[in-house]
Amino acid sequence: MSRVGAGIDLIISGTEQLYDLSRCSLLTISSTGFLVVWLSHLWLADVALSLLLPFTALWPDRAYDWASVIAESVWLGLQKLFIDVNGAKVIVDGDPLPAGESAIVVSNHVEWTDVYSIQELAIRSGMLSRCRWFAKSQLRWVPGLGWGLWAMGMPLVSREWTHDKAEMDRVFYGAIRKHWPIWLIAYSEATRYTLEKHVEGAAWAKAHGKIMPKHLLFPRTKGFIACVQQLRQAPHIKAVYDITIAYAHGKDFQRPPSFWQTLLSPNMGRDWTFYVHVERHELSTLPQTNEELARWLEHRWVEKGQRLEALRKKLEQGQSWEPSSSHLKAKLK
Repeated sequence: MSRVGAGIDLIISGTEQLYDLSRCSLLTISSTGFLVVWLSHLWLADVALSLLLPFTALWPDRAYDWASVIAESVWLGLQKLFIDVNGAKVIVDGDPLPAGESAIVVSNHVEWTDVYSIQELAIRSGMLSRCRWFAKSQLRWVPGLGWGLWAMGMPLVSREWTHDKAEMDRVFYGAIRKHWPIWLIAYSEATRYTLEKHVEGAAWAKAHGKIMPKHLLFPRTKGFIACVQQLRQAPHIKAVYDITIAYAHGKDFQRPPSFWQTLLSPNMGRDWTFYVHVERHELSTLPQTNEELARWLEHRWVEKGQRLEALRKKLEQGQSWEPSSSHLKAKLK
């Protein structure tokens, strides 16, 4: 086991040296150059995670910690490419988050680039290494990647609850029985927003007497309910973080760059605005029944839609999305 740890340390230290070399010349290195470094790192990390998989059954606690270290190195490199090399800035608003706190995280889903906003919050909270994202079950069969996701403890789901229960139980076991620190992250709409999907969802909501949130899809509640009801049993999981993600490209609201643009395009901060808002809700204050939890999440999405509409109006009027100094002082009290 010590040899495995030494091998993982070697991979991490080697890639850190590559990043240090790149960071020393951020003024001259191109996006493509740093991307090559990051992709090399990603390949090494996939190899390390794949090799780690057999040890998850024998030494689950240590394997989880090692997988977290490997994952953090990859995600931090991606964030550095986005922020340091390509000049992006994420505006952070909302509640301050306690350092090192485990939580259930729910968010709207606009584009693959949403990951940067959530990672920015995780970095500030010291929980980047503990992020575990719901991912499609088909990724399980991708050589290297699928094994790595499994070793990290990512929930690989089909979005069909009857098929996903066993997978969810696997994820819950680590949090509840082993007390593993975690941000369990879900896009509660289960798919990316499009206007066509919004129109379809609005028709469904009207037929079922629901309020359709603005600029969003209607949230799916079964997975959220399962997470809350199960993870209430884990004493170290204290909260639900409700995240709202927004973008602006000039005067165009909710027009994010593509994921490839974030990897290869400099001056991201000049051309796009990235915004993330977070509300922290004590897990102990959430409703007890499944029906009430469903309504709770639906209400959060209505409020989220109102928040997005307020941002749209600010953009239309040429106002900044930066939180005011008085707002920040109020949050710190």
